[in-house]
Amino acid sequence: MVDKKVYIVILNYNGWKDTIECLESVLRIDYPNYQVIVVDNNSSDNSFEYIKQWANGELDIWINKDHPLKNLSFPPVKKPLSLECIDGEKFEKTLCPLKQMPDNGNVPPTTKEPLVLIQSKKNLGYAGGNNLGIKYALSKNDFEYIWILNNDTVVEKNALKNLVACSQEKGDKYFPLGSLLLYYDKPDTIQAAGGSFSSFIGAGSHIFANQKLSPDVKKALTKVNIDYPVGASLFLSKEFIKNVGLLDEDYFIYFEEIDISFRGKEKGYKPALCLESIVYHKESATIDNVNNKVSTFSDFYAMRNRLLFAKKRNRQKLAFAYISLLIAFFNRIRRKEFEKAKNILKILIQGERCSMRDFGS
Repeated sequence: MVDKKVYIVILNYNGWKDTIECLESVLRIDYPNYQVIVVDNNSSDNSFEYIKQWANGELDIWINKDHPLKNLSFPPVKKPLSLECIDGEKFEKTLCPLKQMPDNGNVPPTTKEPLVLIQSKKNLGYAGGNNLGIKYALSKNDFEYIWILNNDTVVEKNALKNLVACSQEKGDKYFPLGSLLLYYDKPDTIQAAGGSFSSFIGAGSHIFANQKLSPDVKKALTKVNIDYPVGASLFLSKEFIKNVGLLDEDYFIYFEEIDISFRGKEKGYKPALCLESIVYHKESATIDNVNNKVSTFSDFYAMRNRLLFAKKRNRQKLAFAYISLLIAFFNRIRRKEFEKAKNILKILIQGERCSMRDFGS
């Protein structure tokens, strides 16, 4: 059986250290036919150049020698890597000077394709940035699957092979397909086994969040039905993308995986989880959706996108979205988070089309 090609799309925004650690783990996977696309979302921290230097063997990152997941991304893969730099507007190759490649081509053993590094001229958000990578893959039209992977992750060696196997076992109507997400700093603890969406509060929640991966929990996971896979690992087929479309760029950040899952359902698809595909995510296990550590930026888009999603996909529950925003507004007042409360009030007044730029933030 021929192993169908997978494009792995990794979005970077001011996070080159995480991206490099992620790439080191991705280049160790045991699936034989993949190509990696890194999209830099107009970073201001020189990420594009740092990632090129890493690919050229001129830069490595420090990884804690005592970290339990160190072996997933260390020691570094051999460099230099074969690399193509692409302009994000025209998909044209740009100058990408590297050291002279050895005659035998010193590329990772699991892929013969060059690493593609796309530079966006502006920050397009989660959806827009990942869509750049998807559009590049579609322009090549030489693949069967897209794996959207957060840059602040590391993956088990068989994570991609198991996603492909799960897809083939479940059938071509089970998309989007997600991985089991565990915490990077607590690798025995679940971040999310997919997500569940509540129409009454207009938001999603992580399934089995913060539970230890015990034998009983593993058994319970086999019976889980999800409303959407969490976007840190999102596996799509080319057919799904052509039938359902790209990620919706109106959200900018948050809700994109919920939206594309609901659009898929309208086309006869069913979101699913691949328990055998393990991805470790650096999101802190101590931060939830309501405590004071959530930034004003994150809180704004989480709240604003409740209203946007309700108007796009769930209009019969639109009143509940407004009620949930009012409750959130008074909760922010109670916690003396006045800037967040002000933002929610502006969302209620101006509607779902406002953005942080409208607030001067």
